[in-house]
Parts: sequence; C-alpha cells; structure tokens
Amino acid sequence: MLGLRRLRLPPAGILLLLPFLPPPLLPAAPAPHRASYKPVIVVHGLFDSSYSFRHLLEYINETHPGTVVTVLDLFDGRESLRPLWEQVQGFGEAVAPIMAEAPEGVHLICYSQGGLVCRALLSVMEEHNVDSFISLSSPQMGQYGDTDYLKWLFPTSMRSNLYRICYSPWGQEFSICNYWHDPHHDDLYLNASSFLALINGERDHPNATAWRKNFLRVGRLVLIGGPDDGVITPWQSSFFGFYDANETVLEMEEQPVSPLGLCPLSSCSVPPQSVALPATDP
Repeated sequence: MLGLRRLRLPPAGILLLLPFLPPPLLPAAPAPHRASYKPVIVVHGLFDSSYSFRHLLEYINETHPGTVVTVLDLFDGRESLRPLWEQVQGFGEAVAPIMAEAPEGVHLICYSQGGLVCRALLSVMEEHNVDSFISLSSPQMGQYGDTDYLKWLFPTSMRSNLYRICYSPWGQEFSICNYWHDPHHDDLYLNASSFLALINGERDHPNATAWRKNFLRVGRLVLIGGPDDGVITPWQSSFFGFYDANETVLEMEEQPVSPLGLCPLSSCSVPPQSVALPATDP
C-alpha cells in the first residue's frame, strides 16, 4: 500500500529541500557510483520552465553520478496556463517512454501546479511504475488566495468574486481556474470544476474506482510544504488540508472526502508524518 510522508519546510530554494527527500532518491552527501539508480523525472509549475530546475539537476548529477534525470520541457511560461487535462495528456506522452525503459521504476518530482498534473497523470495512467511521487508545494486541495499571478491574469477580480470567472466554461480553460476552490461557493465548485473535483473524488464519475487503483500503484508519496510558502493558500493545501465555509483549515484527516481514496489515512502502511523545521531568516 502507498506510504505517505509529510514534510513542512520553510521557504527556501530547491537545494534546501533535497536532504529531506527519501534516502533512496537523494542522499544528503555525495555517494560513490553504483551500477544503477532509478531515473528521476521533474515536472515544473506555473510560469516555470525546465531552466528553473538546473540547480536540482546539477545536485542530482553530483550526488548520484549516472542517474538519468529528465526535466520535462513542456508547457513553459504562459503555456502553463493551458487547461490541466491538456497538460496531463502532454506530460503523459512524455513520461511513458521513460517509464518503459525503466522496469525497476522511476521517481517523480513535481513542483507547484505540476504536482496536480502529476497526481492526475498517476490516476489516469494504468501502467505507470512510479516508486516515489514527491509533491513540492502543490495546491493539492486547491487554491483560495490573492497572489501576484492571479492579479496579473484577472486584474479586476479579487478572491471573493473570482468564482464568477473560474466557475464558467470560459474560466475552466485556464489552469489556475481548474483548481480554484472557493469554500463559500462549494456547490458551484463541485458542479463547474472540470479537474480538481474529479481527481479529488469530490464528484462522482465512472472512472473513480479505476483512478484510485492506478494512483495506489505509487510506492511512496511525499508531500512538502510550509507556512511561509507565500503562494499556496491555505498552505495546508500542500498536505490536502483546506478551508471550511468559515475559512477554518481542516487537515487532510478531517476532510469529508478522502482525496486520495485512502480511508482512513491512519491505515496507511506508513502513517502521515510531519517534520517542522525552523523558518529561514528574511
């Protein structure tokens, strides 16, 4: 059964995250060369590109010589605003041949919006062989907060009225709206969401059982986030927590619907674990 681990980290560069990733994936210090390491696939986030992960690539090459690392160069920059199901299809076509050449499995590192793309991909992909799925600061239960990129994209809207755009057919053509989760308009969210409500199992659909079975092929799930994130709102969304109608955060275990199909989470082979780290200086 899938093992689950949660890490709460301060806002820092990707390099500061590396020592806390699963030991079989990334050691904290250089290791001698071994015959074979599992390939690593990296999926970027909103407005990012493969270039954003050049330091991570360098670190893996230094600490795991010979590791095949692929930072997927798809949906870069503004193209990352494309509908998430379109991105799932594109990234799926890119990872399939990598997985086919790695019979022992692969590690998947997905950042921010990319974490949602990867989760959906692992749900719809029947024959994936992902050993570790690492979700870095991803809004897994959605986003409900004013951020710079939202103000740029929808300059006349605030979080309180953005649902009018996002929960329309036109709004669902933007990736951000695919995971906009307004706790004050839950009925509209459930009816209009073409992405998040489906992969969370919050709305019934005929593929729900198959998606759950596919996702549970993952060997290890690592959720990474922290209170100083500055973008993901609430930051607990990185751990499948989210606001109720009063904007009180309900943790993952308190959610009325288990977004991972794992009920109860306490029955996981590896129970949820949080590691609190001191915040970094400004």
